[in-house]
Amino acid sequence: MNKGLLIGIAGGTGSGKSTVSKEILKTIHRKNVVIIEQDSYYKNQSHLSFEERVNTNYDHPFAFDNDLLLRHLKDLLSNKPIEKPIYDFEQHTRKKETITVYPKEIIILEGILILNNEDIRNLCDIKVFVDTDSDVRVIRRIVRDIKERGRTLDSVINQYMTTVRPAHLQFVEPTKKYADIIIPEGGYNKVAIDIIATKINSILNK
Repeated sequence: MNKGLLIGIAGGTGSGKSTVSKEILKTIHRKNVVIIEQDSYYKNQSHLSFEERVNTNYDHPFAFDNDLLLRHLKDLLSNKPIEKPIYDFEQHTRKKETITVYPKEIIILEGILILNNEDIRNLCDIKVFVDTDSDVRVIRRIVRDIKERGRTLDSVINQYMTTVRPAHLQFVEPTKKYADIIIPEGGYNKVAIDIIATKINSILNK
Protein backbone atom coordinates (compact mmCIF):
# COMPACT_ATOMS: atom_id res chain seq x y z
CA MET A 1 0.00 0.00 0.00
CA ASN A 2 1.22 3.52 -0.79
CA LYS A 3 1.48 6.26 1.82
CA GLY A 4 -1.93 6.98 3.31
CA LEU A 5 -3.88 10.18 2.74
CA LEU A 6 -4.35 12.17 5.97
CA ILE A 7 -7.39 14.43 6.28
CA GLY A 8 -7.53 16.72 9.32
CA ILE A 9 -10.97 17.87 10.48
CA ALA A 10 -10.92 20.55 13.19
CA GLY A 11 -13.55 22.80 14.76
CA GLY A 12 -15.02 23.75 18.11
CA THR A 13 -16.67 21.34 20.50
CA GLY A 14 -20.03 20.21 19.11
CA SER A 15 -19.35 21.74 15.70
CA GLY A 16 -20.16 18.52 13.84
CA LYS A 17 -16.70 17.14 13.06
CA SER A 18 -17.85 13.53 13.44
CA THR A 19 -20.86 14.17 11.20
CA VAL A 20 -18.58 15.65 8.53
CA SER A 21 -16.33 12.58 8.75
CA LYS A 22 -19.30 10.24 8.31
CA GLU A 23 -20.69 12.24 5.39
CA ILE A 24 -17.30 12.20 3.65
CA LEU A 25 -17.18 8.42 4.05
CA LYS A 26 -20.63 8.10 2.49
CA THR A 27 -19.63 10.24 -0.47
CA ILE A 28 -16.23 8.78 -1.36
CA HIS A 29 -17.51 5.18 -1.34
CA ARG A 30 -14.24 3.78 -0.08
CA LYS A 31 -14.00 1.20 2.70
CA ASN A 32 -10.26 1.48 3.31
CA VAL A 33 -10.64 4.30 5.85
CA VAL A 34 -9.78 4.75 9.53
CA ILE A 35 -10.88 7.57 11.84
CA ILE A 36 -8.57 8.76 14.62
CA GLU A 37 -10.09 10.98 17.31
CA GLN A 38 -7.83 13.48 19.06
CA ASP A 39 -9.97 12.92 22.18
CA SER A 40 -8.38 9.47 22.49
CA TYR A 41 -5.04 11.18 23.07
CA TYR A 42 -5.80 13.09 26.24
CA LYS A 43 -2.83 12.66 28.55
CA ASN A 44 -2.81 9.81 31.04
CA GLN A 45 -3.76 11.23 34.45
CA SER A 46 -3.72 8.11 36.60
CA HIS A 47 -1.06 9.70 38.83
CA LEU A 48 -3.47 12.51 39.81
CA SER A 49 -6.34 12.45 42.29
CA PHE A 50 -9.86 12.33 40.88
CA GLU A 51 -10.46 15.92 41.98
CA GLU A 52 -7.34 17.07 40.14
CA ARG A 53 -8.43 15.20 37.02
CA VAL A 54 -11.88 16.80 37.13
CA ASN A 55 -10.28 20.25 37.28
CA THR A 56 -8.05 19.70 34.24
CA ASN A 57 -8.68 22.09 31.34
CA TYR A 58 -9.45 19.59 28.59
CA ASP A 59 -9.75 22.30 25.95
CA HIS A 60 -6.18 23.53 26.35
CA PRO A 61 -3.44 22.26 24.00
CA PHE A 62 -1.46 20.97 26.99
CA ALA A 63 -4.24 18.45 27.76
CA PHE A 64 -3.30 16.35 24.73
CA ASP A 65 -0.43 13.92 24.28
CA ASN A 66 0.44 15.29 20.86
CA ASP A 67 3.83 13.57 20.83
CA LEU A 68 2.12 10.17 20.95
CA LEU A 69 -0.52 11.24 18.43
CA LEU A 70 2.15 12.50 16.03
CA ARG A 71 4.13 9.27 16.38
CA HIS A 72 1.03 7.18 15.74
CA LEU A 73 0.07 9.21 12.67
CA LYS A 74 3.55 8.79 11.23
CA ASP A 75 3.38 5.05 11.90
CA LEU A 76 0.02 4.73 10.13
CA LEU A 77 1.30 6.78 7.19
CA SER A 78 4.29 4.41 7.04
CA ASN A 79 1.98 1.36 6.93
CA LYS A 80 2.59 0.37 10.55
CA PRO A 81 -0.20 -0.57 13.01
CA ILE A 82 -0.63 1.35 16.26
CA GLU A 83 -2.10 0.76 19.71
CA LYS A 84 -4.58 3.63 20.07
CA PRO A 85 -5.33 4.72 23.65
CA ILE A 86 -8.84 4.49 25.10
CA TYR A 87 -9.86 7.44 27.24
CA ASP A 88 -12.33 7.02 30.10
CA PHE A 89 -14.34 10.25 30.20
CA GLU A 90 -16.02 9.36 33.48
CA GLN A 91 -12.74 8.70 35.29
CA HIS A 92 -10.83 11.40 33.37
CA THR A 93 -7.87 9.24 32.50
CA ARG A 94 -6.76 6.53 30.09
CA LYS A 95 -7.83 2.94 30.38
CA LYS A 96 -5.20 0.23 30.53
CA GLU A 97 -6.59 -1.33 27.37
CA THR A 98 -5.76 -0.09 23.87
CA ILE A 99 -7.23 -0.63 20.39
CA THR A 100 -5.08 -2.00 17.57
CA VAL A 101 -5.50 0.20 14.51
CA TYR A 102 -4.15 -0.91 11.15
CA PRO A 103 -2.98 1.45 8.39
CA LYS A 104 -5.56 2.36 5.76
CA GLU A 105 -5.67 4.17 2.44
CA ILE A 106 -7.41 7.16 4.05
CA ILE A 107 -6.85 8.40 7.60
CA ILE A 108 -9.32 10.93 8.99
CA LEU A 109 -8.05 12.80 12.04
CA GLU A 110 -10.66 14.81 13.92
CA GLY A 111 -10.35 17.01 16.97
CA ILE A 112 -10.73 20.53 18.28
CA LEU A 113 -7.02 21.36 18.25
CA ILE A 114 -5.43 19.32 15.48
CA LEU A 115 -4.66 22.49 13.49
CA ASN A 116 -3.14 24.12 16.56
CA ASN A 117 -0.12 21.83 16.46
CA GLU A 118 2.25 22.72 13.62
CA ASP A 119 3.79 19.25 13.27
CA ILE A 120 0.40 17.54 13.06
CA ARG A 121 -0.90 20.27 10.75
CA ASN A 122 2.00 19.77 8.36
CA LEU A 123 1.27 16.03 8.09
CA CYS A 124 -2.28 16.66 6.82
CA ASP A 125 -2.89 16.46 3.07
CA ILE A 126 -6.27 18.20 3.44
CA LYS A 127 -7.14 20.50 6.34
CA VAL A 128 -10.80 21.19 7.15
CA PHE A 129 -12.37 23.49 9.74
CA VAL A 130 -16.03 22.94 10.67
CA ASP A 131 -17.55 26.32 11.56
CA THR A 132 -20.80 26.17 13.55
CA ASP A 133 -22.61 28.83 15.62
CA SER A 134 -21.71 28.77 19.31
CA ASP A 135 -25.32 28.34 20.50
CA VAL A 136 -25.66 25.17 18.42
CA ARG A 137 -22.32 23.86 19.65
CA VAL A 138 -23.08 24.36 23.34
CA ILE A 139 -26.43 22.55 23.06
CA ARG A 140 -24.76 19.62 21.31
CA ARG A 141 -22.05 19.56 23.99
CA ILE A 142 -24.62 19.44 26.79
CA VAL A 143 -26.53 16.58 25.18
CA ARG A 144 -23.37 14.59 24.40
CA ASP A 145 -21.70 14.99 27.79
CA ILE A 146 -24.85 14.05 29.73
CA LYS A 147 -25.76 11.06 27.54
CA GLU A 148 -22.31 9.69 26.68
CA ARG A 149 -19.92 10.92 29.36
CA GLY A 150 -21.93 10.66 32.58
CA ARG A 151 -21.93 14.39 33.34
CA THR A 152 -24.56 16.52 35.06
CA LEU A 153 -26.14 19.58 33.45
CA ASP A 154 -24.56 21.91 36.04
CA SER A 155 -21.08 20.46 35.50
CA VAL A 156 -21.32 20.78 31.70
CA ILE A 157 -22.48 24.39 31.87
CA ASN A 158 -19.83 25.31 34.45
CA GLN A 159 -17.10 23.66 32.38
CA TYR A 160 -18.30 25.40 29.22
CA MET A 161 -18.25 28.87 30.77
CA THR A 162 -14.98 28.51 32.70
CA THR A 163 -12.76 26.60 30.25
CA VAL A 164 -14.43 25.53 26.99
CA ARG A 165 -15.55 28.93 25.71
CA PRO A 166 -12.35 30.83 26.66
CA ALA A 167 -10.16 28.06 25.19
CA HIS A 168 -12.20 28.03 21.99
CA LEU A 169 -11.66 31.76 21.50
CA GLN A 170 -7.97 31.55 22.35
CA PHE A 171 -6.86 28.28 20.75
CA VAL A 172 -9.49 26.82 18.40
CA GLU A 173 -11.04 29.72 16.50
CA PRO A 174 -7.66 31.16 15.37
CA THR A 175 -6.73 27.86 13.65
CA LYS A 176 -9.33 28.52 10.98
CA LYS A 177 -6.62 30.39 9.07
CA TYR A 178 -4.75 27.13 8.51
CA ALA A 179 -7.69 25.30 6.91
CA ASP A 180 -7.83 24.53 3.20
CA ILE A 181 -11.62 24.36 3.44
CA ILE A 182 -13.98 25.96 5.98
CA ILE A 183 -17.37 24.26 6.23
CA PRO A 184 -20.26 26.32 7.59
CA GLU A 185 -23.13 24.24 9.01
CA GLY A 186 -21.00 21.13 9.36
CA GLY A 187 -22.19 17.87 7.84
CA TYR A 188 -25.34 19.50 6.48
CA ASN A 189 -23.32 21.47 3.93
CA LYS A 190 -23.57 19.03 1.04
CA VAL A 191 -21.71 21.24 -1.44
CA ALA A 192 -18.63 21.41 0.81
CA ILE A 193 -18.75 17.65 1.46
CA ASP A 194 -18.88 16.99 -2.29
CA ILE A 195 -15.91 19.30 -2.90
CA ILE A 196 -13.84 17.47 -0.29
CA ALA A 197 -14.84 14.06 -1.64
CA THR A 198 -13.90 15.13 -5.17
CA LYS A 199 -10.49 16.31 -3.98
CA ILE A 200 -9.90 13.06 -2.07
CA ASN A 201 -10.76 10.93 -5.11
CA SER A 202 -8.58 13.14 -7.30
CA ILE A 203 -5.54 12.62 -5.07
CA LEU A 204 -6.08 8.87 -4.69
CA ASN A 205 -6.64 8.32 -8.40
CA LYS A 206 -3.36 9.94 -9.43
